[in-house]
Amino acid sequence: MATVNSVVLLGRLTKDPELRKTSSGTSFCRFTVACDKRKTKDDQESGANFISCVAWRQNADFISDYGQKGNQVTVEGSIETGSYTDRDGRKVYTTEVLVNRVQLADTKQAKSDYPNNGTSYTMAEAAAHANEGFDVGDADADISGDDLPF
Repeated sequence: MATVNSVVLLGRLTKDPELRKTSSGTSFCRFTVACDKRKTKDDQESGANFISCVAWRQNADFISDYGQKGNQVTVEGSIETGSYTDRDGRKVYTTEVLVNRVQLADTKQAKSDYPNNGTSYTMAEAAAHANEGFDVGDADADISGDDLPF
């Protein structure tokens, strides 16, 4: 039996992403996406889940260049778990999304600020084609709340 590890998030960046490099020079970027919790009839308060994400290489370069606090993003990737021992000797468990694809979903801002003329690109596509006038047409449509199945 095959297993599937896939996640799609729609939310907002909680702060400006910051690019970092490994000791070998590989780009990576950690960022957090705030996703609204689903409300039920009985819920009185709204809330959000804060999901940790990590992007590598061109994806990291792109999100650090064009992502800003408050931007709405769509993240596709897989869940990765891990653990480490902190300074006090306690075991800490981690869960994060390993990013395969990100779309900037703020359509008004995307039309004026991003190098994609209002079309959603994956970070890798935009990084590879930002200076080439690349147009993906309808390959990646913007996602609105009405398009989500929940």
